[in-house]
Amino acid sequence: MMDIDIKSAHGLIPAIIQDSETKNVLMLGYMNEESLQKTIETQKVTFFSRSKQRLWTKGEESGNFLNLVSIKNDCDGDTLLIQAKPVPTCHTGADTCWQEPNDANYGFISQLENTIKTRRENADSEKSYVASLFEKGINKIAQKVGEEAIEVVIEAKDDNDDLFLSESADLLFHYLILLQAKGYQLNDVVEVLKKRQK
Repeated sequence: MMDIDIKSAHGLIPAIIQDSETKNVLMLGYMNEESLQKTIETQKVTFFSRSKQRLWTKGEESGNFLNLVSIKNDCDGDTLLIQAKPVPTCHTGADTCWQEPNDANYGFISQLENTIKTRRENADSEKSYVASLFEKGINKIAQKVGEEAIEVVIEAKDDNDDLFLSESADLLFHYLILLQAKGYQLNDVVEVLKKRQK
């Protein structure tokens, strides 16, 4: 078994449940040695319920199981990080026990997508470059992506890394605009790439 001293943690150890794909935290539960062993054996995350005072497999009543992907312990051996595939997580039907959507998040790129969306919906086209592009339509947006792609290719053949990175940023920015103009987000493209993975 793993290097975890559950006995010294008063018989219970916190287990943080994380979606194996999105990396979002889904819930927190507690485990004892028996629930940890059952989780490993059944591949369904099982806790020790402090309110029911018994083992409790997540989803045994709701059907919202957590299918085990991996278990890691922290540096002190007193907390577990369990990665799982949810179906969904909360008994209320929500994605997480904090009632938050379990969407893939790409950090700054996701923030940039939200900024593009906000400027498209709320901004004055005379003040916002993004809004002005959407106002000009799909042809103009697609043309900008083409222009930026050509500039990336040109800069890739030169030795100026700063220009290459700058043009790459312009290409990515305009591509995110084009995706939204077509009704998509970066995650839709990522899903296509996942399906191609062998």
